[in-house]
Amino acid sequence: MQAVERHEIEADWRLRGFSCDMWVEPPGAKWEDFIHDMDELVVVLVGHVEFEIQGQRHRPAIGEELRIPAGARHSIRNLGDTSARWLYGYDKGGAADPSFFG
Repeated sequence: MQAVERHEIEADWRLRGFSCDMWVEPPGAKWEDFIHDMDELVVVLVGHVEFEIQGQRHRPAIGEELRIPAGARHSIRNLGDTSARWLYGYDKGGAADPSFFG
């Protein structure tokens, strides 16, 4: 398995107009039935996380990007017995903003 480089993902997302932050979730934690008014990207760094989007379940591999479309009902579940970490970002309007690099 190839190492996931956070700074590379963050730079890519910012060029695509997305924010980038990290979330740490304890074992067994669940976030159910969320809806955002903008697209969201996620990449799992550590752990076994399930993303359910509009009733379809996804268990992305470490480093695999998953897009959650604006307006889609989604849930997130840490299926592992250890803490999970993933990157998440929201669409900030598409085109890159030079202030992101400032």
